[in-house]
Parts: sequence; C-alpha cells; structure tokens
Amino acid sequence: MSGMSVDLLAGAAPAAAISGADNAWLLTCTALVLLMTGPGLALFYGGLVRRKNVLSVLMQSFSLMALVSVLWAVVGYSLCFAHGGWFLGGLRFLGLHGVGAAPNPAYAPAIPQTTYALFQLMFAIITPALITGAFAERMKFSSMMVFLGVWSLAVYAPMAHMVWGQGGLFNAVSGRIPVLDFAGGTVVHVTSGVSALVCALYLGRRLGYGEDKMAPHNLVLSVTGACLLWVGWFGFNAGSALTSGALASTAFLSTQLGAAAGVLSWSAIESARTGRPTALGAISGAVAGLVAITPACGFVTPMAALVIGAAAGLVCYCMVTGVKHYFGYDDALDAFGVHGAGGTLGAILTGVFATAAVNPIFGAGHAVGAVDGRWTQVWHQLAAVGVAWGLSGAGTFVLLWAVDHVLGLRVSPDHEAQGLDLALHGEHGYHPAADDMAGGWGELGAEEAAS
Repeated sequence: MSGMSVDLLAGAAPAAAISGADNAWLLTCTALVLLMTGPGLALFYGGLVRRKNVLSVLMQSFSLMALVSVLWAVVGYSLCFAHGGWFLGGLRFLGLHGVGAAPNPAYAPAIPQTTYALFQLMFAIITPALITGAFAERMKFSSMMVFLGVWSLAVYAPMAHMVWGQGGLFNAVSGRIPVLDFAGGTVVHVTSGVSALVCALYLGRRLGYGEDKMAPHNLVLSVTGACLLWVGWFGFNAGSALTSGALASTAFLSTQLGAAAGVLSWSAIESARTGRPTALGAISGAVAGLVAITPACGFVTPMAALVIGAAAGLVCYCMVTGVKHYFGYDDALDAFGVHGAGGTLGAILTGVFATAAVNPIFGAGHAVGAVDGRWTQVWHQLAAVGVAWGLSGAGTFVLLWAVDHVLGLRVSPDHEAQGLDLALHGEHGYHPAADDMAGGWGELGAEEAAS
C-alpha cells in the first residue's frame, strides 16, 4: 500500500464529524465544476474558432484537466491552502500528505479534506483553461502546456492563497485586508482575464486579423457549451457555500438571476444598436452575468444580483464590441472582455451590495458592504483587484517571455494558415470530405474550406 493510501486511511475521522448531506452536495458540485471545463468551456470555445482549429481548442481544455490535476496533487493544493505567509501557502500538504477523510476545520468542518481539495481542484483547472480563449488559433500546444502549468503555480496559487488560504492577505475572516470573494471573482476571473489580455498583446494578432473572415464556425457547439457552463456554474457558486444549507440556496438563486440579467442586458443593447439580437450575444451575456455574480453570490440579495448581472452585460458588451476594436488587440474569444472586465466589475460591486442580512460574515451586528454603511469594503475590494491585475499581468508576461525564449510560443505562419488541428495534432475536426460540401455549411463553410 502506497504512502498516500496510508495517509488517507490514517486520516479517517469519526462518522459523527462528517455531514453526509454536505459531503454529497460538495461531491456533486465538484462534478458540476469539472463539467464547466469539459465539455462546457471546450464546446463554447470550440464553436467560436474556425473549423480548422476546433480540435486544438478542445484539446487544450481537455489536456489542462489532466495537467493541473497532477500538479495540484503534487504541490498546488499545498501552495494554495496550507497555512503559510500572507502571499503563498506552505508545503504541509505536499503530495497531499495528511489530506484524508478528516475535515480541515479552517475551511470546511463537516466534509473530508479530500472532498475540499477535490472541489478546489476544479477551480484550479478551469482558470488557466479560460486563458486559452485569448491565444486561440496561434500558440504551440507544447508551449501552452508548459506556460499554463507553471502559471497555475506561479499566478493562480498565490492569488488563491491570499484570498482563501489560512494567513492570506485578503482572507475575509483572518486577513489584514478582508476581501469578499465567494467563488472566485478575483481568484479565477480577474487573474485569467488579465492574463488573457497579456497573452493577446504578447503573441500579436492572428494572420489576416481584421481582413479575413473569422466568424464562429459552429454556434450550435457554442450554445451547447454555454448551456453546460450555466448549469455547471451552480456547482461553482452554490458549492462554495461548502454546506448544503440555506447559504447554498442563496448563492444558487443569485447565480441564476445574474446570468438571466446578463442575457437580457446584452441582447437589449445589441438589439438597440444592430436591430436584432444574436445567439452569440445571448450566450456572451449569460457568461458575463455569471462571471460578475460569482464573487457576490453568497453576499447579496436577489435584486442586487439582477443589477450586477445587467451591469455586466452592458460593460462586457462595450469591452467586446468597442474597446477591443478601438485598441486593435486580438483577444480571439474575448477572454479579457468577459472574464477580466466582468470579474473586475463583479468584485467591486460585491463590496457595494454585500449585506449582513444575507451573510453576516464579519459577525452579528457588523456591517458587510456599502449598502450596510461599510464603504471601506469597496476599498478592500479595489485593493484585491489591483493586486490581482498586477500579479497576473507581470507574472504572465515573465512566463510568456521565458517560454518564448526556450520553446517558442507561436506556431509558424504555414501551420497557422493550415490550421492547428492538422499541423499540431495530425487530425481533422470534421471529415475532410465535408470541406467540399459547402451546401452543408452555408456560405461560411465555403469560405472556411477555401482558407
């Protein structure tokens, strides 16, 4: 029997210390969050690229599910959640040593620490996967794996520890600057979104950007992926209550309302500007609303959730359709425009709308957010957002520079023109004969077949 198995058995706790309902709920949520990366994000991103690159995008999400899992078991969980300094955790849980059936009362007193580690792993998986949307269709697969593997330890782990870990600077309960981030506004969306922007700027535009047609090749895939993301997000947000009680229900409801408001907001603005709503706009609005409500879902009222979701639809629409085109950067699948901007907005609005009536996190009788009269919380949120921007921006640039000088980041022009599916993986996303069946794909299919 391996040493890890001995640890797991030795860590067994009395049955009375574990809540079967809470454990079942967290295991369910763990599966839902994994569903968000594959197939949710994989299909969402896969449909948005050109057909010659669809497999490369699916492969990125799928491979990160494996890579980050291994890194998490070896050292990632320990760097995030072992007690450490204000910036990074320690090595107490290296190799998942001591992570067994007994709860860790510092995080979740009624579930095994194994369950908690599994649940948090799914956040660590999807965060770097979100970044792939920025450099879709132009980064080498091997370089992507090295870059995002190291990124998960050098950027994600410190931010996760600072916000959620014991001794972290921004820990809401014990940190020097208490920050409210229920399910990952700063930890997941700001870090991935800002890193995505740096990637887009560092790699430069795709060949033919602004000249060739680069419309989504299959919106059916993207709508399906968006629906899976929406469903999986309940595990992401409601699961972060870490119990199956009332707080989970509150987060669940806020998540639904934030997403719904994002859809309607984006679609309304799009209709006013172009005369018609689109499926692409609707699913983008849903994701924007989900991103923005993520840090707030366990702290705000239902009506506040509607405001946050609607604001996200407006702000992210402007980022994607206005700011990106004004500055000319090629954030291929709008990872920064939705996750970076939406995550920043949501983190700040959490400080505005959080209320003790929903979650008295600072103790009975203590105000939580600006609506309670605690305006200092908004400044705390801004501080965490600023650190997330700085850490993600600087860390990502350094890692990109290093990988670029060792392995090279960008595929050759010939491979980019050929398509990454065939050039990097030797496979076709669709049967090659389908390239000659323009009638089956419409005008867009004919154009893509000729590219």
